[in-house]
Amino acid sequence: MPPSPEKKVKRLFFALWPPLSVRAQLEQIGRVVVGKKGRAVAGANLHLTLVFLGSVDQAGRQCMEQAADTVRGERFTLEFSQVGHWSRPRILWLGPKETPPQLEALVTDLVRVLKSCGHDPDARRYQAHLTLARKAARPAKVASIEAIRWNVDRFCLVESITAQAGPIYRVLKYWEFIQ
Repeated sequence: MPPSPEKKVKRLFFALWPPLSVRAQLEQIGRVVVGKKGRAVAGANLHLTLVFLGSVDQAGRQCMEQAADTVRGERFTLEFSQVGHWSRPRILWLGPKETPPQLEALVTDLVRVLKSCGHDPDARRYQAHLTLARKAARPAKVASIEAIRWNVDRFCLVESITAQAGPIYRVLKYWEFIQ
């Protein structure tokens, strides 16, 4: 017997989802930086994770959406200007040289309100980054990249769907910032 709709779980995370104009710039840099050094993230999947939730049932999702309704983020500009590589997970990433305080506050607020839903936050310090490639070799030193500026005015809840060709991400809901 299939699970009831209340028991069905989905892999979810909160994220910043770039508008098409920013996404096009991110894809362009990704093509240049990644080349053949790893498995590039599909352009449609480029995002900046705020809080990974994992497998969540319908009741948990409702709780987390209601908790997110209480978060009042502030608009900010995110500037991607740094390429990095983490050797153990073999991730090639793009990130800001400095994380805007509004982004730090958004993540802190989300983690705080999600605790009431039973979410156990990741103990690692938050590091703002956008994954460009997985299973990536360390790239040759990138002299510099032209910074990509993104005026962030909302965050979203995203579902990760496992498919044979790779994950598919689907935005479920957006929350606009107050100012």
